[in-house]
This record gives sequence, structure tokens and C-alpha cells, in this order.
Amino acid sequence: MSVTKKIKRITTHTLQAMKQKGEKISMLTAYDYSMARILDEAGIDVLLVGDSAANVMAGYETTVPITLNHMIYHAQSVIRATKRALVVVDLPFGSYQGNSKEALNSAIRIMKEAEAHAVKLEGGEEISESIKRILTAGVPVMGHLGLTPQSIYKFGTYVVRAKEEEEAERLMSDAKHLESLGCFAIVLEKIPAKLAEKVAKSVAIPIIGIGAGGGVDGQVLVSHDMLGINNDFNPRFLRKYANLHAEMTNAIKSYIGDVKSTDFPNESEQY
Repeated sequence: MSVTKKIKRITTHTLQAMKQKGEKISMLTAYDYSMARILDEAGIDVLLVGDSAANVMAGYETTVPITLNHMIYHAQSVIRATKRALVVVDLPFGSYQGNSKEALNSAIRIMKEAEAHAVKLEGGEEISESIKRILTAGVPVMGHLGLTPQSIYKFGTYVVRAKEEEEAERLMSDAKHLESLGCFAIVLEKIPAKLAEKVAKSVAIPIIGIGAGGGVDGQVLVSHDMLGINNDFNPRFLRKYANLHAEMTNAIKSYIGDVKSTDFPNESEQY
């Protein structure tokens, strides 16, 4: 029987129980009320208010420019729509690195102003102090290792991470470290499937993958990519479950044609 079948609200405890029972965790991004409501009603387990909003909603090339105020705005919209899913919010670049007091203030703002359920931070041992301080305040933290998009200017590329033994060992060490600090789950992005599976088996907390193979405890994708709204992003790990770009384009063209031909509105569509 599904762990989540009779649960009214998914919690961090629910995700732990799902891992223990071998039930996979489903996670998608959400940035606005309308999309979040559809995703929540469909039964998604976790909604990530990702800093990918910088790309998807604002058209930036990277996630670096998005601000804490932007993230709170998106999170507020998602929370208003959500009745069942656990809502996790990314702390954006510059709001937690190198200053644990600022990290705590950022997390508290997200929890108070957006009424979110947890925050997500990119990085391993180097952000230990920030994670500790946030957790001490009672805010649940999800980790993020592997390809960390906020560090794109350091990497210089979005290629697969941790293919070399040294980086793979460091990733494993970081995952165990995040678990020991008290993180309730970790996202692994764009790493070899065998390494991701090894990490998932080595820690007791849920491991959620994106481009990390099927041997982990759950999967996350960007909703706009998975639904085929965004046609410009086609990595190997992405499965498109719809082609809404084409469907929406056709619907809009039909509307334009009906307006131009005076077919819309007809007699039954006016007062």
C-alpha cells in the first residue's frame, strides 16, 4: 500500500517513510498559482520552487540573477495553491554562501513570508555553517550536490559531474556529511547513475535525482521542460510527457483566426 495514499499533507517524515518502504518520490518545479494547483491536484509528492524560475519565468541565461524577494514571491503563489504536496524553496545565489547569519535570515524570510515547508541549498561541506544555523532554527533543509547551477561560472559548463574518482569520492563524502548535519533529503543533479545509486544506498535519507539514473529514491524535473512548453532544452535525462508548445501555439493561432474572421464571439458567446 502506498505510504502517501491516506496522507493529507506530505511532510519530511513522509518522504523518509517512502524511502524505507521503497516507494519512489515524485517531484516537479512550480513557480505560480495556476500550475502549482494542477500539479498538486494531480498528486505530486514534492513541489520545488526552484531558482530555475530565473530561466523559465524571467528568461535569464543562468539562475544567478534571481533574488530572495523574487523567490519569496514565487513561493507565496505556489503555497496558496497547494494542499497536499511538500513545498521546498531554493535559497538563491548570494543569500547563504559564506555568511551563516545571512543564510538563517534568508531561510526565516522564506518560511515566514511564504509559509514554505523547507529550503534547499546547493553545496557540501563548504556550506556546513549555513546549514547548521538554519537547522538549529527548526527549518528543514534539502541538500543539492553534483551539478550545482548556481556555480556555473566556476564550472564553466553544464557537463556531467563526478565522473572522475576524486570528485566522486568528494560527492559521496558530502552526501554523508549533509546527512550527518541533519538534511532531510538531497538532490543529485547530472552525475553517473552508478554513483547516484551508491549514494542512495549509503545514506538513510531520500536521494532525489535529476539526470542521475533510476537507482535513487525519487525524481525531479522542471515542469515546463517535462510538459514540452520549453522547446529549447533537450538533455538526455529529460522525458517530455506532452508537447504543450505545439498545442498552445495551435490554440492561439485558432483564436487569432476566429477574431480576424469575426467568428469569435458568436451569438451564444455574448450578452
